[in-house]
Amino acid sequence: MNKTTQLKEMILEPDILVVPSAYDALSAKVIEKAGFRAVHMTGSGTSASLLGYPDLGFTTISEMATHAKNLSLAIDVPLVVDADSAYGNALNTMRTVREFERAGVAGIHIEDQVTPKRCGHLQGKRVISMDEMVGKLEAAVAAREDEDFQIIARTDARECVSMPEAIRRANAYVEAGADCIFLEAPLSIDEMREIRAAIDAPLLANMVEGGKTPWLTADELGNIGFDLVIYPLSGWMAAAVVLRELMSELRETGTTQGFWDRIGMRMTFEELFDVFDYPRIQSFEDRYVTR
Repeated sequence: MNKTTQLKEMILEPDILVVPSAYDALSAKVIEKAGFRAVHMTGSGTSASLLGYPDLGFTTISEMATHAKNLSLAIDVPLVVDADSAYGNALNTMRTVREFERAGVAGIHIEDQVTPKRCGHLQGKRVISMDEMVGKLEAAVAAREDEDFQIIARTDARECVSMPEAIRRANAYVEAGADCIFLEAPLSIDEMREIRAAIDAPLLANMVEGGKTPWLTADELGNIGFDLVIYPLSGWMAAAVVLRELMSELRETGTTQGFWDRIGMRMTFEELFDVFDYPRIQSFEDRYVTR
């Protein structure tokens, strides 16, 4: 079974699908080895790791597609990618779908913000018209070669306009062919329940540490009726915290040894290389490389 069909079937399962977010190929492999069945490529984390910039629309389609290809090649589970606002109008959206399909991605989410977009939990968002977004989604559906390639429609209208408008848009996006709805930044559990009751389609929940949406467990989200959940900030926030502490220790003491002893968690050299499947790759080298 190909990865697009795997992802589609997992989204439609009764239990919520937990999809941690990777910011590079290493974090994607760590997520896969932790036992998760799919990986999400975070837009904010990609912007941070590739460019050192905040999530304000700096990344381009070619950068994102290349990054997605590297993640897809690194793992054997489906990859869902943040495709921002699809980098332009409906024609750009068609190219976006083709680029990510070619990169081996199983699904993307695209949003109804203006281009360039910004993180859904920052101030200053603006949305395009519902009709324009409907056209982009119809173009995305027409452009995909694999009908199981998942097109997830995100609306940011909850804060930009109102909850009724966000729900109206979400239902229009389902009618346009979206496979799943990502209604960004509901402000309460009651709003999350309202979304579930009003939209007849799979729903994506976005858990952002310090964001505007209530921070719930996967089970709590599943009980409300969400079908999958992503964590776009978690991995690269953790990496930034650890790196900041590690570098502070090195600057002040001239060694990293005390840092590892203090936090009580240390990866051996062998364990590190096991993340990269080094033993398997070494076996290929032994079999195929002539010395």
